[in-house]
Amino acid sequence: MAAGFCVYVLASRKLGTLYVDYTSDLVRRIYEHREDAVPDFTKTYGVKRLVYYEEYDDPRVAQQRKRSLKRWPRGWKTNLIKRDNPNWDDLYENLMG
Repeated sequence: MAAGFCVYVLASRKLGTLYVDYTSDLVRRIYEHREDAVPDFTKTYGVKRLVYYEEYDDPRVAQQRKRSLKRWPRGWKTNLIKRDNPNWDDLYENLMG
């Protein structure tokens, strides 16, 4: 991955529970979610499928984008995911090469 920061969306399943956040190490962070390494919302609700992400060079831009996405209505978020990932495939495997 070329950029240093990513905003990402996880889902429990297609059209399921969504979680939005950002990180400087997407592969590591998604691995942590998948392995329930941190007792948080994603562990409680089984939100482990990476369905969308955007890359940024500036952490401030990534953090602002995360805040914006969190405020979006659910329908806007699902449309964003469906635009780039219509089947809600888990994109984590693509990150691994």
